Amino acid sequence: QNVRIDPSSVSFGMWKDIPVPFYMSVYFFEVLNPREVLRGAKPVLNQRGPYVYREFRYKTNITFHDNDTVSFLEYRKLFFQPDMSSGREEEYIVVPNILMMGAAVMMENLPNFVKLLLSGALAGLKQEAFMNRTVGEILWGYEDPLIDTINTLVPGLIPFKGKFGLFVELNNSNSGLFTVNTGMKNISRVHMVDSWNGLKEVNYWRTSECNMINGTAGEMWPPFMSPTSLEFYSPDACRSMTLVYERSGKFKGVPTYRFVAPKTLFANGTDYPPNEGFCPCMQSGIQNVSTCRLKAPMFISHPHFYNGDPTLVNAVEGLHPSKDHHALFIDVHPMTGIPMNCSIKLQLNLYIKQVSGIIQTGKIKPVVLPLLWFAESGSIEGSVLKQFYTNLVLIPTLLDYLQYIFLGLSVPLIISAAVLM
Repeated sequence: QNVRIDPSSVSFGMWKDIPVPFYMSVYFFEVLNPREVLRGAKPVLNQRGPYVYREFRYKTNITFHDNDTVSFLEYRKLFFQPDMSSGREEEYIVVPNILMMGAAVMMENLPNFVKLLLSGALAGLKQEAFMNRTVGEILWGYEDPLIDTINTLVPGLIPFKGKFGLFVELNNSNSGLFTVNTGMKNISRVHMVDSWNGLKEVNYWRTSECNMINGTAGEMWPPFMSPTSLEFYSPDACRSMTLVYERSGKFKGVPTYRFVAPKTLFANGTDYPPNEGFCPCMQSGIQNVSTCRLKAPMFISHPHFYNGDPTLVNAVEGLHPSKDHHALFIDVHPMTGIPMNCSIKLQLNLYIKQVSGIIQTGKIKPVVLPLLWFAESGSIEGSVLKQFYTNLVLIPTLLDYLQYIFLGLSVPLIISAAVLM
C-alpha cells in the first residue's frame, strides 16, 4: 500500500517531488590539435571538468485515470554549482563546430553545387571546423547565423530556430508525457509505463522489439524485486534500457541490489543480433541516435567508450576507460523497488569526416569524436534515509528477534502443558 501511486500512500510525496539531491556532472573533451586534425592527424583530447549542476525534479499535470494509470510531466531545473566544479561556465573550450560538421556529413550525398554553396556561405560567415566557445554556450545555447543559412540552402535539414546548444532543451523542460500504472489493483505493475506521449512504442528504430517502451520511467520499480534485471524507458536515449543484476549489498545499512549495464547495451547487430534494429551500426560500444536527433550524425556510448570496441578508443588520444569511473549503476532496495543510490552516465559523440565539396572539412579522417559525457547522480540521505532505515531495517530486525523470543518463551509453556496433561 505504501509504494502505490496514491495521494494517501507514504511514498507519494517522494514520487511527486523527489527529495533526493540530484547532481549532473559534465565533462568536456577539448581538442588540443585542431589544425593537425584538419590535415588528417589523430585527434588529441583532454578531459575538462567536472562542471556540476544541482538538479531539481518535480511533477506537474498529475492526472489519475479510470484504468489505474496516472499521467504526469516531470520537469528538471539545473543550477550551476561553482564550489563543486573544476572550472567556470565562462571558460573557453575548443570543440568541433557541431552545427557545421554535423550539417556537412548530413549533406554528403547532396549535389556538389549545394555543397559548394554551403562552403561559400561558411567562408562568408567565417565558420571553421572547430570552434572556441564557452562551456555555457556549448551547453545552453548560442546564436549562430549558420542555422538560417543552412535552412535557406536546404530547407528542413535542421528544423529548429533560435539558439543552438547541446542541452538547450534540457533545462526548465520536461521529458515528455508519461502515463504509468498506479499499482492500485496490481502492485506488481506499479510504476510500469503504459505510454509515453500517448505512444505504446516509438518509431525511431527498425524493429518492433527495439521500439518497445519497457519498464518504468526510471524513478522507482515494483516491490519484491528478483535479482535478475530491471528495465526503464529513457527519452534521452530514445529507447528502453535493460540493466542486469551484479551483486547484493548495503547502502548505509539498507539492503540493496546493484544493477549495471550489460556489455551488450550498445553492442552492434553483429555482436548482439537483437540490437540489429538500432542499426545502421558501426563498432560495438556506440549507438547511432541520428533518427531521434534530427538526423544529425550523433552517437551515444558509455564515457570514454567503456565496454566499447578498442578501435574507438585507439582512434583518438586521451581516453582512459575504466569501470570505477565510467560504468553506470543503480542500487535499489528490493523490497520496495525504490533506488537508494545511482549514477547514470552517458557520452555524446559526433561523427566527423572530410566531405568533398566542403573545403572547411579539410582532410579530416572519419572518426566518432567524443564531445562530452555526463553523470546524473543521487542518493537518499538525511531524514528520508533515517525513515527508510527505521522502517526497512530496524523494525523488521526487531520483529525477527521478537519471534524467536516468543518461540523461546513458548517452549517451556508447551512442556508444562504436556506434563500437566
